[in-house]
Amino acid sequence: MSPEVCIMIAIAIYLIAMLGVGIYCSKHNNNVDDFYLGGRKLGPFVTAMSAEASDMSSWLLMGLPGVAYLTGVADAAWTAIGLAIGTYFNWLIIAKRIRIYSHVAENSITVPDFFSRRYRDDKNILMCISAILIIVFFIPYTASGFAACGKLFSSLFGVNYMAAMIISAVVIVGYTATGGFLAASATDLIQSIFMTIALIIILLFGIKVAGGWDLIVSDVQSIPGYLNMTETYSVVTNTAEPYSILKIVSVLAWGLGYCGMPHILLRFMAIEDKEKLALSRRVATIWVVISMMIAVLIGIVGYAMTKAGAVPFLEGSASETIIVRIAHLLSHEGVLMAFLAGIILAGILAATMSTADSQLLAASSSVSQNLIRGFFKIQISEKTAMLIARITVVVISFIAIFLARDPNSSVFGIVSFAWAGFGAAFGPVVVCALFWKRSNKYGALASMLVGGVMVFVWKYLIAPKIGALGIYELLPAFVAACVANVVVSLATPAPSQEIISEFELVQKLYKEKA
Repeated sequence: MSPEVCIMIAIAIYLIAMLGVGIYCSKHNNNVDDFYLGGRKLGPFVTAMSAEASDMSSWLLMGLPGVAYLTGVADAAWTAIGLAIGTYFNWLIIAKRIRIYSHVAENSITVPDFFSRRYRDDKNILMCISAILIIVFFIPYTASGFAACGKLFSSLFGVNYMAAMIISAVVIVGYTATGGFLAASATDLIQSIFMTIALIIILLFGIKVAGGWDLIVSDVQSIPGYLNMTETYSVVTNTAEPYSILKIVSVLAWGLGYCGMPHILLRFMAIEDKEKLALSRRVATIWVVISMMIAVLIGIVGYAMTKAGAVPFLEGSASETIIVRIAHLLSHEGVLMAFLAGIILAGILAATMSTADSQLLAASSSVSQNLIRGFFKIQISEKTAMLIARITVVVISFIAIFLARDPNSSVFGIVSFAWAGFGAAFGPVVVCALFWKRSNKYGALASMLVGGVMVFVWKYLIAPKIGALGIYELLPAFVAACVANVVVSLATPAPSQEIISEFELVQKLYKEKA
């Protein structure tokens, strides 16, 4: 049996299993609350792993190793450190509060719902704007996942990129539209296990092929700035370029994005027992730190394998297929290893699926729950709402496929921009909503608009003119959104006594359970 056949069998079994999970979970979807939030019945371990699996995506197995492969340790490592810090503090200060507050605020089942009900926005302007922003930023985010699937099969089997991407999208859409949030969370748990297995096996096999760890270190040490945390390697000039303090602070700002990620916040809102969030926090943080560290090491090992002649040099966005190349080498070590390579490649699919399914759910809820029911106040039955939710998942997927049609698109680049968009538009609003009594709906709206617009302005208008500074757009956009929230809230009428009383009740409930 050829290696390619073994790999395809392993991947096919995995994809069929994911569809099976979706069909099984569909039996538990009796209403939109179940479809979008799983009836708030998630256990602590599932909450932790589904949140982080949906967070890491193909970025962990393709984007991060690709950056480390091309430029060395600095960019990838500082990004990973920022994300690790952000993960911990998101679980520590946001998770429990938003679980309590979303339940108290009329049992909000989506992030736009929470904003609207927290601030008593009767006209649902906040709900409408936040729903639109979710659609705007999640469609390209989903497209990055589909692109990763297309790259995987195209680089491995030489099949048509578009065909491979469409087949992968059909499977993701299939179990998401069928099983909803429970299916997404259950498959995320499974996928996190596959991602972990893939990372460990690829690292160990890569070290072996490259000639051992000592030889790897010796090889990459000869590359200017490759292992330096304050320098980065330039492939074009074959020299080390400085990695400034400002750049480090900018990259660490990736961690700020966590408090504005709808698909992660939904996991916090869905846990059954909020007192077990501490366990979820430990599990999530440990997994994130270890997995990102291994991903960075894989990029370094991959470059050493290139120097050893085991894999060809990968330029530009092709560097994001380094794990695929290593898995392909593994598949030629015998039938058993070929099946193992299939499991590894299924792990890459898992990383992509675990994020794409969550993004599709969040985007579809914005249309069916927040725009149709919330903003336009169209009265529809639970059955109709479920049908619209599923149709929306399919429509958004079609748009994402269209956006991802270019095989040269960078997974890391697309994720970076979408991450900045959510972090800046929603992060300051979430923080102020949970911690600042004086925050009002006008400040929240200003913050959302300023943050979302500033991401575009900084990336496409300001950054090209000050490219030497290399500031990640999330940092200035987040700061601008915070300032807007504070200034506008203080300049407009204070919240009503009803809102203040609810805020104080949430703080009391939080302290009682702490």
